Amino acid sequence: MRADHTSKIVATVWGLLILNTLGSAGAKTIVPLPRSLIQMATMGALVAAFTLALAVNLQLRIRPSAYVFLLTLLLVPSVISSANLESGFGALFRCARLALFVGTLWLLSRWWDGGLTFVRHHIRMYFAVLGSVAAGLVIAPGAALPDLYGGRLVGALWPLTPPQIGQYAAVIIGLTVLLVLGRRIDRGSATLVIVPSLVLLALTHTRTATLGLFLGLALAIGSLILTSAAARRFFVWTVVIATVAAVGFASALQAWFLRGQSQENFSNLTGRAKVWDALLAAPRSTSEQLFGMGLGDKSFGGLPIDNSWLAVYNEQGLTGTAIVAAVILVLLGVALLRPPSLQRACAIFLISYCAIASYTEAGLGDASPYLLHLALAASLLAAPAAATPLSTPAVPRRRVPRWAKERR
Repeated sequence: MRADHTSKIVATVWGLLILNTLGSAGAKTIVPLPRSLIQMATMGALVAAFTLALAVNLQLRIRPSAYVFLLTLLLVPSVISSANLESGFGALFRCARLALFVGTLWLLSRWWDGGLTFVRHHIRMYFAVLGSVAAGLVIAPGAALPDLYGGRLVGALWPLTPPQIGQYAAVIIGLTVLLVLGRRIDRGSATLVIVPSLVLLALTHTRTATLGLFLGLALAIGSLILTSAAARRFFVWTVVIATVAAVGFASALQAWFLRGQSQENFSNLTGRAKVWDALLAAPRSTSEQLFGMGLGDKSFGGLPIDNSWLAVYNEQGLTGTAIVAAVILVLLGVALLRPPSLQRACAIFLISYCAIASYTEAGLGDASPYLLHLALAASLLAAPAAATPLSTPAVPRRRVPRWAKERR
């Protein structure tokens, strides 16, 4: 199979994984889409991704990956807890989905060589998703900015919530900025990605995504300061602009950040703290503490948990929590041990963003965009594949006749 054809299939597989993790619950769309139809589309995308990945990797060549290995281990508490059927048969279905997701990552690991190819795939695919959000905003502004979500931007063509849109926008903004600093993309193309994404991020009023973007970029650019003059200039200008904005637009920034909420509602994280307290206070058996209640919809008492660590504890127990913590620590440790580079900076941004978002968003324990972001970080931290030396064929020695030797 030709290399360019294979690369296109690999890009398609990555796009299908992104489609699978978009979810099926969200805002009301312009054309009502039955949830069963959306679930068929997302699960069909995952099955197609696995099938295509297997088709281009029939030899099952995989690269050692601590990240994917830990995700494989995460399947153990997931299956043990889900087998009790306390969360219904849907838990086993989610286990199968996670297994297929992890299997696809194993098959793709063959192409994880520390390059930026998957970064470009990531930006293109999520920018296409944001394009559908922008199209919905243009076609039906009322449906895209509904009162149900307090006038925050949602997906009017595909059911996407404000936190989802904010997450996608923040991630591709951060990666594109780093590519500009590394001179891997021209400024015109970068502006075409960054400016619309910033507008969409602002319309979502998503605080977690905004903080994750700025703090993640600060850590990533900080890792480049000693080796990149462009990173130093960008850091200085960013500090100056941020200071001026904080002084000149303090009231506007505060209003955007509070989203019209009271100080009390803001202090308990929009009601999240009450759910967290109830979850931690709920009685559990020893088995449930160790392995959880089984994979579910990341809710407790009918309310979303909105915290990756508590969601993992609820569904996969202390065992799952320890494995997820190991995922973050291993990736961060490997990133810190790598010499300064653009790839390392991108990985640090992704790891930092996911760690920050994990406090108010769930997703680190199941197939989700966050696991894809971390998979991208793992691909960036992979050591380049060693080139296979070409063996020089042995040249047979010519037999010299005796009479020729005598003439010499």
